[in-house]
Amino acid sequence: MIKREYYLSRIQNFYHLDLIKVITGIRRCGKSVLLAQIMEELREQGISEEQILYLNFEDYDYSFIRSGKDLHEYVKGKIVTEKKYYLFFDEIQTVPEFERVVNSIRMKFDTSIFITGSNGKLLSGELATYLSGRTVSFRMYPFSFSEVCEIRALDRESVTDEVLLDYMNWGGMPQRFQMENEEQTKTFLRDLFDTIVLRDIVQRSGIKDIDLFNRLVEYLVCNPSQTFSVQAVTDFFLSENRKVSRETIYNYLEYITSSMIMERASRYDIRGKRILTKMDKFYLTDMGLGRIRNSGASPKREAFSKCGAICRRGNRGGVSTFKLEMGAMLENVIYNELLVRGYDVYAGKTRKGEIDFVAVQGQQKEYYQVAYYLYDQKVIDREFQAFREIPDNYPKYVISFDKMDFSRDGIIHKNAICFLLESK
Repeated sequence: MIKREYYLSRIQNFYHLDLIKVITGIRRCGKSVLLAQIMEELREQGISEEQILYLNFEDYDYSFIRSGKDLHEYVKGKIVTEKKYYLFFDEIQTVPEFERVVNSIRMKFDTSIFITGSNGKLLSGELATYLSGRTVSFRMYPFSFSEVCEIRALDRESVTDEVLLDYMNWGGMPQRFQMENEEQTKTFLRDLFDTIVLRDIVQRSGIKDIDLFNRLVEYLVCNPSQTFSVQAVTDFFLSENRKVSRETIYNYLEYITSSMIMERASRYDIRGKRILTKMDKFYLTDMGLGRIRNSGASPKREAFSKCGAICRRGNRGGVSTFKLEMGAMLENVIYNELLVRGYDVYAGKTRKGEIDFVAVQGQQKEYYQVAYYLYDQKVIDREFQAFREIPDNYPKYVISFDKMDFSRDGIIHKNAICFLLESK
């Protein structure tokens, strides 16, 4: 397994501070392995084994810890010297009142605490109340494309379009690279998907209308990179004589994004410099989760696609379904890469159209258009002219599979593989 150097380098300066290190990420993205790598680095720095305590709350060995009180008593019994202790709590959200325990331990003992969780709301609610100003958070993702190339021992010259296409299809979940064939990969990803949906969302959130929730999840997962209208969804169900409130849809969307199976990109009014509250876009955190759910269009799915969310199906303006599908998948990959690089990413809106991404980092911005191939002059003009409505001079990029450089008018064109392999 490769070292997750990008994440380690961000966390290293906090190893010995009493700030709570909070690491969140979708299930199986490598959080436990990252903790193991942090512990190994601490040992290399001379920290003794007795000063390191690791608890994985999904491990049956710790099933006796059923409450915050159990956790508090167990940890107190392990702190037996005046030395600094390094405490690692993996998937801690399963322990009731863990927030109070973490805060209590932090106040009573000389500790450096690391916690992980598979819920995007780990830093909200009680944890925010008890540990306000005492945490530093890190979001972790599945393998980036450059990490996939590293684990496959590919140098830049060996990376082909087929490698990227495989990544676009099957994603970067670390465990999938231990699978021996496609069938094993499908089984692993399907089990992971079911665990996230059934256990992390349906059971823990107490969802009652499971059929409605499943249909919403199915649509989002099978149609990433598309504009989504809550009003259009409720209107669609009303046309089927099924009344669904907008609040219910909003709640379900919140559950889905909190599980980190999908990411939400809010719309950003570029000219007005403000975030809009309607027509968000949703992206898969890992492409493989869409691949195993996208087994073709059923009549219900096709009908649901007509509810107002933009649909990729069919032939639009002479553009084949295949090209539309591939363009949307590449767009999803670029979105995830920008998140990994630390950008806040929005779907851009201009007066007359859209920009795929507005990437913001501090006071800087970058604009992105993504296309599968710039296969004719009409497509080239469409992608480059989308930037005309942007009045500022921040960098503007068009990303595609093309190897020929189409840069023009100060707009930079980049090959997708070259962009994904750039240093972060």
